[in-house]
Amino acid sequence: MIKYDPLWKTLKKKSISQYRLIKEYGVDKAQLQRLRKNMIVKTLILNRLCSILDCRIEDIMVYVPEQEDS
Repeated sequence: MIKYDPLWKTLKKKSISQYRLIKEYGVDKAQLQRLRKNMIVKTLILNRLCSILDCRIEDIMVYVPEQEDS
């Protein structure tokens, strides 16, 4: 499963609020909501966030293996 937990830490580290992403950078509110819920987002959005935050993809998302039921 892909999780976007690192994104929120990176935003804080770079002193960029979600409000600023929406107002100054034109990031769609719905996309931020999808990121909050660890839902599918387009790579275009991930690329844009990397550009805005001047960071690597690892600073935005992480892969966490899902537990298999035994």
